Amino acid sequence: MGDHGSGRRDTARRRLDALPDELQQRLDALRQGPGDPANLLLEAVLSVGRGLELPQVLRRIVEAAVVVVDAEYGALGVVSEGTRLTQFLPVGVTDAEQQAIGRLPAGHGILGELIRHPRPLRLPELSEHPSSYGFPPHHPPMHSFLGVPIRVGDEVFGNLYLTEKRGGGGFDAEDETVLSTLAVAAGVAIENARLYEEARYRQRWQQANGEIVARLLLPGTDEMAALGLIVDKAREILTADLGVIAFPEQDGRALHVALASGVDAEAHRGLVLPRQGSFMGAALDLREPMISTHVEQDPRITAGPPRWMGLGPAVAVPMITGGRPRGVLLVSRVLERPPFTELETGPLLTFAGQAALAMELADQRRSAEQLTLLQDRDRIARDLHDLAIQRLFATGMTLQSAVRFVDHPEASERLLRAVDDLDETIKIIRSTIFGLRAHTPGRAGHGLRARTVTVVEQAARALGFTPSLRMQGLIDTDVPAELAEHVVAVLGEALSNAARHAHATTVEVSLAVGGGALSLSVTDNGVGLPRDGRRSGLSNLAKRAESVGGELTLAAPSQGGTLLLWQAPLPSA
Repeated sequence: MGDHGSGRRDTARRRLDALPDELQQRLDALRQGPGDPANLLLEAVLSVGRGLELPQVLRRIVEAAVVVVDAEYGALGVVSEGTRLTQFLPVGVTDAEQQAIGRLPAGHGILGELIRHPRPLRLPELSEHPSSYGFPPHHPPMHSFLGVPIRVGDEVFGNLYLTEKRGGGGFDAEDETVLSTLAVAAGVAIENARLYEEARYRQRWQQANGEIVARLLLPGTDEMAALGLIVDKAREILTADLGVIAFPEQDGRALHVALASGVDAEAHRGLVLPRQGSFMGAALDLREPMISTHVEQDPRITAGPPRWMGLGPAVAVPMITGGRPRGVLLVSRVLERPPFTELETGPLLTFAGQAALAMELADQRRSAEQLTLLQDRDRIARDLHDLAIQRLFATGMTLQSAVRFVDHPEASERLLRAVDDLDETIKIIRSTIFGLRAHTPGRAGHGLRARTVTVVEQAARALGFTPSLRMQGLIDTDVPAELAEHVVAVLGEALSNAARHAHATTVEVSLAVGGGALSLSVTDNGVGLPRDGRRSGLSNLAKRAESVGGELTLAAPSQGGTLLLWQAPLPSA
């Protein structure tokens, strides 16, 4: 028996020696007191220190606290922003009782007293303290109270609250010493859990960055799919309920929400928000992560439609590369969920910056591919001009010279018609050459064909896909500059409407010139024409048509969606 007892004491001594010096001194002091509560406390300390996941560690701390001071109820409150409890973990209260009580405390009354004055507080009767103002309905009765702060380094992380000493008595000085010692152990365990979480978050962010860079640099990547991957990874790592990406408009005074996923994503997707007065705009100006514990009531949000109902914690971070902000990433959680911590959001700025850099590299890759394409177009244009047109001219001159040798009137007429067809073919080829060369860098001016292609390509980011485009006729030859300006503006507005309001998955654009008229049609498979009368943009398109003697027609195709047809007459040659 003596050997077993000696062995247990040696084991306990070795376990005690493994603890930090401050904890060893506290436990040694407790060993010299009556009742020797050190063994029970040592087991509690070791139990708390076994966990690596922070939520698990916090739960073990409060469960151990209830045991070591023999309390009926206990709770751990995490302090944030100086005076608020952002997490409250109760023990001893059933789920039914907690649901009947309602929302968890935020840090008022006695709980707030310990936040304002972070030192042990022991009360025989809660109701007699000046800071006490009673309990909410359905709250179980509580009388005796013991509270101590938990420090991590020099920072107050939170507080342990214990009530109702079992047996009907009050908490004594020994209980206070025991709980204070457990609080020291809790601080060590929390710091270790934080270091573990920090390393784990860093690894997960690095893996996410690797996936995003690989996706964006892959030839033929759909950019919207890559943006969706950025949002999904941020939501997954931060366990967020909503993710949003917005890009600055060309004038820099507004933000266009290009992508939203998660809770109430439809309320955010496609919005154009002023930079001033929006949460994401403020983050863009700050150029640092901006955190809100309750985004629905955040005073910095003064513009835009109501869309935050039911959401609580949120963080917005700018996506910056080369000193230039490319966009903003926002993630949010629903109410009652814990706020974002600095540990969670610390790597978010780097993650957003690397995502922005990957987007920049993808743009450069596409520019290089576009340059190669333009060089090919220029070569084709030279070949068409130097070979095809020269041969057609020669063929036409040969036919014209052959007419005088033909006596039959009908044959002569057919030859002349063939010459006319060749002239028309030469005009079409020249128009095509102008369109090809208008894309070439360094050339002055851009034809309507090139500008149409550019508008369609720019709309792909907002739509999430590239619209189909069909062009027909002598577009660069027969359309005057003033009318071309109208066409570009109309096409841009029509595609913008499709991106913001139609929620379409396909868009077809057709630009045709012939028969003395120009016709531009934009067809989508979206939700159809607006029913609430909001047609200011469409009214502008109609006025543009009237100003050039044309007309705007809107129709609903039988298969659904919207058909916009904008027509204008061409000046006579």
